[in-house]
Amino acid sequence: MTSSSPVPFSHGLRVYWEDTDAGGVVFYANYLKFFERARTEWLRSLGFEQERLRAEQQLMFVVSATNLKYLSPARLDDWLDVSVQVTERGRASMSLFQQARRGEQLLCEGEIRIGCVHSQSFKPSRIPQPILDKVSP
Repeated sequence: MTSSSPVPFSHGLRVYWEDTDAGGVVFYANYLKFFERARTEWLRSLGFEQERLRAEQQLMFVVSATNLKYLSPARLDDWLDVSVQVTERGRASMSLFQQARRGEQLLCEGEIRIGCVHSQSFKPSRIPQPILDKVSP
């Protein structure tokens, strides 16, 4: 099942010392953390808190695949806008396209696949229908 949200969600964040290497440039793996924060805030903006989902329904979202392209470095104190856009959704997983920008400049982009799993067994589980309803255009 494929769908695409018309306007991507965007989450702003500041680059801190802890995000950078010795040269003051964002360490490449930290873009995954930035993308994770944006996905968490995206779900929250839709009315779904991940801890509540885990506690009440024993469900969690886990990353099953990533494919990132690094285009330009972010640096200490930069303000970044990190977007989330659904590109595909199924019953137990979704593919998301994410970008990190400094103003108009694209710094990093990639496809992230997330799956819904039972929090104890880590077996794939259906994404709750209220979430699926919200991520459809």
